[in-house]
Amino acid sequence: MPETKDIGLRGVAVADTKISAVDGIKGKLIYRGYDIETLAKNSTYEETVYLMLYETLPTKKELDIFKETLASERQLPAGIIRHMKKRKKTAHTMDVLQSIIPMLADFDDTARVGTKAAQIKTSIRLVAKMATVVAYWDRIKKNLDIIKPDETLGTSANFLYMLSGEIPDMQTAKDFDTCFILHAEHSFNASTFVARIVASARAHMYACIAAALGALSGELHGGANAQVMKMLFEIDRLDRVEKWINSKLDAGEMIMGMGHAVYKTWDPRARILSGISEKLAERTGNTKWFDLSRKIENVTRAEFKKRKGKEIYPNVDFYSPSIYYIMGIDPDLFTPLFAISRISGWCAHIIEEKFAEAQPKAAIYRPEAEYVGRYCGLEGCKYVPLEERD
Repeated sequence: MPETKDIGLRGVAVADTKISAVDGIKGKLIYRGYDIETLAKNSTYEETVYLMLYETLPTKKELDIFKETLASERQLPAGIIRHMKKRKKTAHTMDVLQSIIPMLADFDDTARVGTKAAQIKTSIRLVAKMATVVAYWDRIKKNLDIIKPDETLGTSANFLYMLSGEIPDMQTAKDFDTCFILHAEHSFNASTFVARIVASARAHMYACIAAALGALSGELHGGANAQVMKMLFEIDRLDRVEKWINSKLDAGEMIMGMGHAVYKTWDPRARILSGISEKLAERTGNTKWFDLSRKIENVTRAEFKKRKGKEIYPNVDFYSPSIYYIMGIDPDLFTPLFAISRISGWCAHIIEEKFAEAQPKAAIYRPEAEYVGRYCGLEGCKYVPLEERD
C-alpha cells in the first residue's frame, strides 16, 4: 500500500517560531505571548507592529517614536506614482501591489544590507507604504486625485482618509484598527510560508513580500473575504438563505468563510469581528449585511452538523466583509486590506527565517516529492527519433 502523504503539509512542523501560536482545539491565537483578544481590546495596530518586529511591547516613548517613524515613511517615490498613473485602470489591486512592491527596492538603500537592523528598517518602510500603494491605486483607477498621507493620523485612520478624503470618526477608526490587529499575523499560513521559503534563499525583503502577495491573492487564502461579499450580494435577502446554502451543499461546494484548516472551534478573530460587525450595523442603521451573515452562519452550521455530524464555525474572512462594506470600502479592496495588515507578520517571519539562532544559515527549504509519472525501468524510456514516431 502506498504511503499516505500529508497533502498541503497539514500537521507537519517545518520550523520553530517565536512569533505566533495557533491552538486549533482551544480556539486561541497568540502574538509573541499575548492573547489576540487582549491585543484587540487594548492595543493599536502600530503597537502590534512594534511587537512583531522588536519582539516586545514598547514603552510610551518608544511607541511615540515608532509611530512618527511609520508616518514619515508613508509617501511613495515620485517615480512610483508616475508609473502607477500609466498603469491600465482595469488592473486588479493585488496585481498592482505585487508589481509595485519589488520596485520600491530601487529606492531603499538598505534593501540588500544583510543585517537585522537594516531588515527592520526596510520592514518599517514596507508597513508604512503598503497602505499608500493601495489607497493611491484606488484613487488613480477611479480617475480621482490622490490624497497624500496625513502624518497626524494613525495607520488605520490615515488609510480611510486617503481613500475618501474624510477623516473617520473615532469609533470607526478604532474598529478598523482592530481589524488590522486581527489580520496582522497567523503563523505558517500559505502566504507566510511562501515568504519564508523565499527568505530561506536569502532573497531581499521586497522579493519575499511580492511572493507572499501572490499567495494571498488566491481565493482560498486572502481572496476568500471578497468571495464572502460576493455570496452576500448573490443571496441578498434573508428569505433566500436556506435554499441557497442547501443548493451549494447538495452540489458539494464550499460556503466561503466557513470552516478553517486549523481551528476546530471558533476562530477567535471571527468572534471579535462578529461583535464589531453587529455594533457597526446598529450604529449606522445598516443591519442588512450583518443580519444576512448571521443567518448564513446559523443555517450553514445547522446543515453541516445534520449532514456530516460535525461542527463548523466562521473563520476570519466571514464577518470582515460586512464591516468593510458598511465602512464604504469596495469589495475589490478586501484582499489588499488583508495585505496591508499582514505585512507586519510577513516581515517578522522573514527576519526570523534569516536571523533565528536555531536556523542553520544554509537551511533553504527543499522538500521531497514522490515521482508517479511514466517509468520504463532504471535505464529510462527508449527515445524514438522524431521522424520514426507514428
